[in-house]
Amino acid sequence: MSELYQQWSVFFTNDPLLVLFFSGFLSATLLPGSSELSLYAALNLENSRLLSVIAIATLGNTLGGMTNYYLGVFLPNRTLKQNKGLQLEAWIQRYGYWALLMSWVPIVGDPLCVAAGWLRMNSWLCLLAIGVGKGCRYVFLAMLFKGLM
Repeated sequence: MSELYQQWSVFFTNDPLLVLFFSGFLSATLLPGSSELSLYAALNLENSRLLSVIAIATLGNTLGGMTNYYLGVFLPNRTLKQNKGLQLEAWIQRYGYWALLMSWVPIVGDPLCVAAGWLRMNSWLCLLAIGVGKGCRYVFLAMLFKGLM
C-alpha cells in the first residue's frame, strides 16, 4: 500500500494543476471538500496563467457537479417525503435552469445538481448552467486572491 501511495503522490506533485482539477472535482461532489486553497496555491505558482487556472478549476468543479446530476438520474423513486427535498424540487421547478447557476453555493449546490438529474432536466442545459455558475465563482475568487477587487 505504501508503494501505491508513493506513486500517486509523485504523480500529483509533478503537476499542481492536476491537483487543482481533482480538488475542484471532489469538492463539487457530495463528498466534503474545498477547492479554494488549491486555487490560491495554483494562482501563486511562478508560471501559472490566470485563465488556465480558472479554466481548470471550473472544468473540474463542473464535472463534479455533473457527477451529482447523474447520481440524481439514477435515483429510482421520485416521491420525496422529506421537507428539504420538496423545497429543492419546488425551487428548481420555479426557477428552472437558472437555479443551477447557484450550484457553487456550499451545502445547497450539490443537492441542486442531484435534484436536476432526479427531475430529468436536459443534461446539456444543466452542464451550461452549472459551468457558468462555477466559472463565475472562480473568476471572482481569482480576482479576489490576486487583489484585483
